[in-house]
Amino acid sequence: MSFFDAFFRRTLALAWFSAVCGAAAQPVDRVTLPEFDIDRTEVTIAQFARFAAATGLRTRAERDGGGFEYVGGWQQRAGWTWRTPDGSTTASDQLPAVHLTHGEAHAYCQWASGRLPTAAEWLSAAFTEQRASPPSPWQRGKTYEYPTGDNPQGANTSANDAWPRAAPAGATAPGVNGLLDMGANTWEWASDARGAERRTLGGSWWYGASQMRAEVSAWKDADFAAVYIGFRCVYPKR
Repeated sequence: MSFFDAFFRRTLALAWFSAVCGAAAQPVDRVTLPEFDIDRTEVTIAQFARFAAATGLRTRAERDGGGFEYVGGWQQRAGWTWRTPDGSTTASDQLPAVHLTHGEAHAYCQWASGRLPTAAEWLSAAFTEQRASPPSPWQRGKTYEYPTGDNPQGANTSANDAWPRAAPAGATAPGVNGLLDMGANTWEWASDARGAERRTLGGSWWYGASQMRAEVSAWKDADFAAVYIGFRCVYPKR
């Protein structure tokens, strides 16, 4: 049995035990769409901490001494993990959980009774307004140019804004379907596979607004953990 097979079997067993004992029963803010529910924000440090405590998970970045940042090439940053995304022990627990591999994000979503979205699901939620009675100026059925609407204003990109790096969950402007940070802040893992790679969507605070657009096709190694990559989950209809 491979390491990852053993890891997922152990994680699923612990997830079942946690669910029975009520450890995973925490309120999560979700948006209800016609086909599925989706986290309103990226999964936060606080949310991932409950998962790690319930399952005993020690992530790859923790085991390897830190995740990666791009500075003239990919550089490993000592001590940068989901707990301390930029190496600071005073990081807000409402920041997105980053420095997580695709498998670790997948395991969290399973523990939370969900799964990672497909790219098609993510793109549908990010760009096409599906709420029955969306507030003005949103228009039901309209597909927007950006997850923030007709323009990228309100997103956390490399342009001038309030956030030099990642923004806490809920800090940016609500976008299509009332979702937050579907454009920029952090890339988000999707379930789509291309060999050993998995797709990421939405861009991040390190990039300009062009990376937020639907036609961008970005892929990362499934075992890669970086400061720019977070995730959110989707759930079956309640």
